[in-house]
Amino acid sequence: MDLKQIHELIKIVNKSNIGEISIEDKDGKVTIKQKEEPAITVAAPQHQVFTTAPAPVAPATAPAASTATPAPAAKADNLVTIKSPMIGTFYRRPSPDKPIFAEIGTEVSPGKVVCIIEAMKLFNEIESEISGTIVKVLVDDASPVEYDQPLFLVEPA
Repeated sequence: MDLKQIHELIKIVNKSNIGEISIEDKDGKVTIKQKEEPAITVAAPQHQVFTTAPAPVAPATAPAASTATPAPAAKADNLVTIKSPMIGTFYRRPSPDKPIFAEIGTEVSPGKVVCIIEAMKLFNEIESEISGTIVKVLVDDASPVEYDQPLFLVEPA
């Protein structure tokens, strides 16, 4: 078997689902094996980090916020939740040297920016869809957030 024939066999094996082929003739024996593909890493464990990270954040901020504003807690039935529209990192201000967008007591109206969520190096301004007053901030600054995670509680005006 000459070199040209061996190259042709290699091409045929690469194009097919054959894992291995052995050919023997009067000149000798040739065995061609397909390279095994490297194992693909599953990204699921990274996603689990995001699902478990925000859980401790909410209880840690809840006592501090509830002690500062005990009155709105009694009216919890009519509060509206502003939720995260995406997965990313929650920021309360546009940059470290700028003021916070919305804190407890801030009046919001439709279209007013209440926070920023960074997702894939893009900073997305999150706007209020209702008019009212922020009564509780549910997420710490620079914390990871999940899709549909509550960010603020607003008492409608």
